[in-house]
Amino acid sequence: MKKICCLNPIAEVGMKKLDDTYVITKELSEADAVLVRSASMHDLELPENLVAIARAGAGVNNIPLDKCTEKGIVVFNTPGANANGVKELVLAGMLLAARDIDGGIHWVQENNENANISKDMEKAKKQFAGSEIKGKTLGVIGLGAIGIEVANAADGLGMDVIGYDPFLSVGSALRLNRSIKVVEKVTDLYSKCDYITIHVPLLDATRGTINADSIAQMKDGVVILNYARDLLVDDAAMTEALESGKVRRYMTDFPNEATAKMKNVIATPHLGASTAESEDNCAVMAVKELRDFIETGRIRNSVNYPNCTLDPEPCACTISITNVNRPNMISMFSSTLSAAGINIPNMSNKSRGNTAYTLIDCDAVPSEEVVAALRAIDGVTRVRVINKQ
Repeated sequence: MKKICCLNPIAEVGMKKLDDTYVITKELSEADAVLVRSASMHDLELPENLVAIARAGAGVNNIPLDKCTEKGIVVFNTPGANANGVKELVLAGMLLAARDIDGGIHWVQENNENANISKDMEKAKKQFAGSEIKGKTLGVIGLGAIGIEVANAADGLGMDVIGYDPFLSVGSALRLNRSIKVVEKVTDLYSKCDYITIHVPLLDATRGTINADSIAQMKDGVVILNYARDLLVDDAAMTEALESGKVRRYMTDFPNEATAKMKNVIATPHLGASTAESEDNCAVMAVKELRDFIETGRIRNSVNYPNCTLDPEPCACTISITNVNRPNMISMFSSTLSAAGINIPNMSNKSRGNTAYTLIDCDAVPSEEVVAALRAIDGVTRVRVINKQ
């Protein structure tokens, strides 16, 4: 029986994907795998038997990736599972920024006891006049699962859309509507856009992407939308830009001590993926990723190890190995098994940066001594034997 620890409530539709070979435990210390949403794991002690963590969502800032990689723990996320939910909130953000809907709603609330409200509103509504988004230009920084959804939806609403992504894959490019223009430099996007939305992961390279320098290159009165991660935008630069009017509106899903006090900000409390559909999609995807890894060794959508699959073939077992990416590792795995008289009918090895992952089909199940020899190879962080018999 494999033990799964849920650090947050996980949608029932996902939990139902676990069969009776799995049990749910409240004790992290005895877990083989973890399902998590927003709970922080940075200060938790990760047990030696923990082999995988699946985040039911896209961002993994709450997971200590370096520590997991050192221990050979594979971390998964669920890219695209909540894309539609976030896309719809971004569209709502653009409409709220274009039309002073928020101001109008507050006016009604403030006048809810006014017997003449139906007449007075005809005079008051002028102060809430806005503009339409049709014909305006939207810049999309980051054309991943969410960025593409936003770009295509905005294009469908009659906006001119410019996209930027230095790592745009062929598959992603093919999913973009043909009328969307993709630029090679983000600076080519700044000066042309009435609205700019950012959809990139928070990395050292992306932290503070929207800063004083980038804002200075934008149109006067630009609207900036951040429904990705709060630290992608420099709060001090945004405060100054809003005060000066350089930025007309800042729409963010990440209120903090600074943004909550800024003028011309509409902040929502991290509602991007807070839909029943998104939570269900993320839960189902996370559970499927965990089961696939535990039962077959296959990796899909890991954030710290490369994707790696092996076509299913008859064999006694599959050995999965996480290790540091360095020369001669595969030959050492092969020679260790060969010395034990174990034939390898099929193998797959993938690397990503400093990490590597290997799946090895074997005609015989290795002894504990052979498994110990594999673990003893310098650079190996974890060895699992998945019995197929």
